[in-house]
Amino acid sequence: MLRWAGFWRQGRVHISARSDYAVRAALGLASKYPATVSSATLATEQDLPRKFLEAILADLRRAGLVRGQRGVEGGYVLTRAPDEVTIGEVLRAVDGPLAEVRGRRPEETSYEGTAEHLQQLWVAVRAAVRNVLDEVSLDDIVRGRLPGHIRRLITAPDAWQPR
Repeated sequence: MLRWAGFWRQGRVHISARSDYAVRAALGLASKYPATVSSATLATEQDLPRKFLEAILADLRRAGLVRGQRGVEGGYVLTRAPDEVTIGEVLRAVDGPLAEVRGRRPEETSYEGTAEHLQQLWVAVRAAVRNVLDEVSLDDIVRGRLPGHIRRLITAPDAWQPR
């Protein structure tokens, strides 16, 4: 089963709370960049559980996406400008690879018989996910300016319909 940004649940993509909170925290930092923002402020503004948020910020720090600053003016700040940080980077920092098949990367899978070409599909799924998440920056979301190919995806007739 393919795992994406958290995991695949009941036949659909599931974005974990950790991923959702991480993106929301990163957007909060992006909106105030280059100023530092305290975890308490981020938690309040985004209605996030503070202890969980602090663990997420630690993941983002380990990934090199944010840095912490101690003291009266302390808090967190992005290490790069918001237009240089993608949503995909944030998700990988907290939940690992964007796509996995039974705990392995798609290119590491192999099949025989009638499923011998399935690996190609899993690689294509990962490429499609990357084409969205690695092409949208924090700045794009903060400013509400999604790239054209993303706007086309969300304006497709069935994009907003559940299946």
